[in-house]
Amino acid sequence: MIGFEMQDVERKVFSILKVLNDSREPLGARVIARHLQDYGIELGERAVRYHLKLMDGRGLTRTAGRDGRLITQSGVDELRNALVRDKVGFAISRIELLAFRTSFDPERRAGAVPVNISFFPRERFARAVRAMKPAFAAGLCVSELVAVAGEGEILGEVTVPAGKVGLATVCSIVVNGTLLKAGVPMDSRFGGILQVRNRQPLRFVELIHYAGSSLDPSEVFIRARMTSVGEVAAGASGKVLANFREIPALCRPTAEGVVARLREAGIEGLLLLGHTSEPACETPVELNRVGVVLLGGLNPVAAAGEAGIEAENHAMSTLVEYQSLIKFGEL
Repeated sequence: MIGFEMQDVERKVFSILKVLNDSREPLGARVIARHLQDYGIELGERAVRYHLKLMDGRGLTRTAGRDGRLITQSGVDELRNALVRDKVGFAISRIELLAFRTSFDPERRAGAVPVNISFFPRERFARAVRAMKPAFAAGLCVSELVAVAGEGEILGEVTVPAGKVGLATVCSIVVNGTLLKAGVPMDSRFGGILQVRNRQPLRFVELIHYAGSSLDPSEVFIRARMTSVGEVAAGASGKVLANFREIPALCRPTAEGVVARLREAGIEGLLLLGHTSEPACETPVELNRVGVVLLGGLNPVAAAGEAGIEAENHAMSTLVEYQSLIKFGEL
């Protein structure tokens, strides 16, 4: 019984640290309690304050201003080394949370869009832009719309570190979010490496299921250098980042309409919409469902990595306003 109580405390500490780590400014107990609801944790203001005092004593947090807290470096380390069982499935919960928070309306062309954030060394950013250009030109991205910020500036809810340039690329979760608002439920199955031949998607050759992962698959595949986005952009066969989803077959007409409106707003992402109960890219699909293959938003960044220009990637990171995005060609 005592062991269970300790696990419950650590889970709450882990969630509070996540909230503080995602914030660029000090947060009080009331605000933290509200954010915890996004993780399905109902914890009152008084209870949050109690946990914060314990975390202060452990050096995980520190006071900053009136009743506000910031995460310390020890807190960041604790977050990285948290219990694996608390992190398993974090990818799928992140997808669901960002999809819910997506408020983009393709008809009004306004609202919040989910993005990935990549930090490049400032002195190498110009080279990175040149390396990413063919991938954007070939459409190996969710959208050619991006956002850029220098050190100390803000991208969504993320502050760019010293010596870095931050690049926000549109995340495929924008499709989840807009379909959700249209009443179409989407089951996010896995992220993977998709083999492309003659500019046509062929099959998935590697995959990581979201439900069993504590990391975003795209980050893992880029770090492992498993892509050849540059070759695909040049017209050759190769491997790109892609994601596999499913929707109910009954919702297909609605999904097609949403995808068309997204395309008009400069957001593509959809690589393949399969047929009812039939495999998509050689991946089995459940009965009365349709397979959906989406391009990974980090494909251009993967192309930069292939050219030797590595970035610190934070997939499914935050949301930015659509109207703050610019075309990649304007960089």
